[in-house]
Amino acid sequence: MLRRSLLVMLSVALVAAFSLTVLASSEDGVLVFGATGELRTLDPHVSVDNNAWRAIYYCYDRLVEFKLGTTELVPGLATSWDIADDGLTYTFHLREGIKFIDGTPFNAEAVKFNFDRLFAMGLAPAGTFGFVDKVEVVDDYAVNFVLKEAFIPGISSFATDQGCIVSPGVMEHDVAGDWGQDWLAEHSAGTGPFFVDEWTHGVRVVLARNDSYWGEPAKLEKVSIRYIPEAADLRMLLETGEVDIGEKLTVDQIEAMKGTSGITVFEAPSFCCHYVYMNCQRPYLNDVRVRQAISYAVNYDGIINDLWRGTATQMRGPIPVGLVGHDENVFQYQQDLEKARELLADAGYPGGGFTLKIMHAPVIPEWRPMALVIQEGLAEIGIKLEIESYAWATLRDKLNTGDFDMSHGYWTPDYADADMFTWYWFYSQNWGLAGNRSWYKNVVMDKLVTQSRIEVDPDKRLALFQGIQWISVGDAAYLYLLQANYQIVMRDWVKGYVYNPMLLNMPNFPGMYIEK
Repeated sequence: MLRRSLLVMLSVALVAAFSLTVLASSEDGVLVFGATGELRTLDPHVSVDNNAWRAIYYCYDRLVEFKLGTTELVPGLATSWDIADDGLTYTFHLREGIKFIDGTPFNAEAVKFNFDRLFAMGLAPAGTFGFVDKVEVVDDYAVNFVLKEAFIPGISSFATDQGCIVSPGVMEHDVAGDWGQDWLAEHSAGTGPFFVDEWTHGVRVVLARNDSYWGEPAKLEKVSIRYIPEAADLRMLLETGEVDIGEKLTVDQIEAMKGTSGITVFEAPSFCCHYVYMNCQRPYLNDVRVRQAISYAVNYDGIINDLWRGTATQMRGPIPVGLVGHDENVFQYQQDLEKARELLADAGYPGGGFTLKIMHAPVIPEWRPMALVIQEGLAEIGIKLEIESYAWATLRDKLNTGDFDMSHGYWTPDYADADMFTWYWFYSQNWGLAGNRSWYKNVVMDKLVTQSRIEVDPDKRLALFQGIQWISVGDAAYLYLLQANYQIVMRDWVKGYVYNPMLLNMPNFPGMYIEK
């Protein structure tokens, strides 16, 4: 009995000591961010992944920035800018006396190098600046961007992650003409308030404060972005205090954590949209009638009310509520199994009789239960839907090569313009990770989305967006599922967090701090 009592006392002591260690593991100057998705590269000229942008964004600056908590543009590395009367030339006037983290001076030549590199590599981020024809150095601290044609949201593009300014010093790490790509995949080379201090793959990325930063220094000494693939583990670590802030918990988990002592749940409307890509180049799905049938087979109400617990609304076309151009009158699919069966029969598949596959990744916990709801609806019309789970990087590779039938996806805008949800999604030259992940092509749509980028008359531009929305819903290249509220959980000792709908997965690390 004495031995048993001693063992119990020892166990209690060990648990208490472990708890104290966990709670003390987050130092006041270090913010621990829990992420369920792992990044693949730290090169801003390669990545179009929100999980990577979280680590990349604050290691760099951009010519213009989003004002904290708003979509308003303010000076960044440029103190001001001018737009020619014809809209075809942007002139940026640059700050002086700034150096990159590697000691290279920031100037107009550095800006030109950055965009030369972006265009020469020609990967998905380059598409953001597809409207630029050439970059010209005016003098040491002035640079011209000559456009192919006027582009309405052009200046906003420079505030995106793709607009990060990379040091010419990366060329010291060039291997076989790769523009230093292999090296920058693991490091950073910016002028931002942080730099990449460590990346232990599969474990964490650590950002350290740049003590030579030209602007207001970051309040935190370090940000440790920990890879925690299971949402249940992330919840536990938040509750014990080992993680300070984290996202991509399930709706149910977040609901259960509300009211928990020491926990703050932030929630706000967002432009984040969840949908399913239907690969228009694959058998069966290359018939619009099959895609429409699938659109009619989905139980949208079940997904939104039962899975998302009312924290989302059903999409009505591609442009989300809150962006100029959204049309409340656009047709919205509702579950209609009889209509779905009629469309399948008209397409030559009475009773269905074929199999499709849908991909998801655990990084979004709701995707698998959503896939199960879609699977159930398709079974009602005779289509067998097989559900496949992939690591985030593998899923994105398949999206980029078109090696899939259907796939879950989500999209958040980089700038506050409907163009983010039209040109990227539907322009046929954007197949893959560049944006058009349904591998959709319609020559009429190509003309509409291209024209909407350059039309200066507001009423005519709205009319173009209206046409785009109606055609896109009719062509049914996507299952338009839902527009979700943004939710993030943090300990109450995390201070300074400011929400920005343009930087959804990129908390304002420079302004945040720990106060226990």
